[in-house]
Amino acid sequence: MKKNVLFIALAAGVLTLSSCASKKSLVACQTENKELTGNLQTTKEQLAATNARMTSLEEQLAEAKRNNSALQRALDKSLTNTSQNNVSIEKLVDQINESNQYIRHLVEVKSKSDSLNMVLTNNLTRSLSKEELSEVDVQVLKGVVYISLADNMLYKSGSYEINSRASQTLSKIAKIIKDYKDYDVLIEGNTDDVPISRENIRNNWDLSCLRASSVVQALQNEYGVDPKRLTAGGRGEYNPLQPNTTELGKQRNRRTQIIITPKLDQFMDLIDKAPEK
Repeated sequence: MKKNVLFIALAAGVLTLSSCASKKSLVACQTENKELTGNLQTTKEQLAATNARMTSLEEQLAEAKRNNSALQRALDKSLTNTSQNNVSIEKLVDQINESNQYIRHLVEVKSKSDSLNMVLTNNLTRSLSKEELSEVDVQVLKGVVYISLADNMLYKSGSYEINSRASQTLSKIAKIIKDYKDYDVLIEGNTDDVPISRENIRNNWDLSCLRASSVVQALQNEYGVDPKRLTAGGRGEYNPLQPNTTELGKQRNRRTQIIITPKLDQFMDLIDKAPEK
């Protein structure tokens, strides 16, 4: 009888300790998820500002070209009007010269940004094998480089742990990131809409954040990327590339994006710098 009581007491103690450990793990996971969500929001705001700045630059360039055309028409009209005084004509010529100079500056800024990103993209795609390129998609949109990696290449099935297949590809991407020190990097996890229920993973939000965090920690700990340049975040099932109505669509949506963008303050300084006189 005493042995049975002792056994029951020991079993109860083990269950209690196990429950406590599970609760601590859950709290830690929830805390990490909250931090990742905050980091994601900050980076999304920075990314949106960068894209807005690129759009503004394109609009400025178009507006400058329209103004230049209007000034040229005014000059042509003045030259055909013999009664127009020379002072007005000289003023128009000066305005056209200033407009041309500003256009050249805007074109130079846009070209520099496009060229840097194209070089970065070319260096990355050249370093990847044909097999890797079939699972890695690289695009440049509005001055931002997007590297999209399939989940089955990166993670163990239904898990956020990185598998052995991913190491070679991540090492190549890490080298590119380290070579371009003036760029920030957002790692963004995405899932399909199939619900997940596992210990310490409540839903697809958790899974996408944990997967992004795994890639960030691999880039930092295994490949030496400066963690100050890295942000991890997840978008769950809410940023699909295709409808989740087919297996192919779900497969495309299960991905992790590595988003490489110029540091916002440096990019703004580049755009706002006045053209040389």
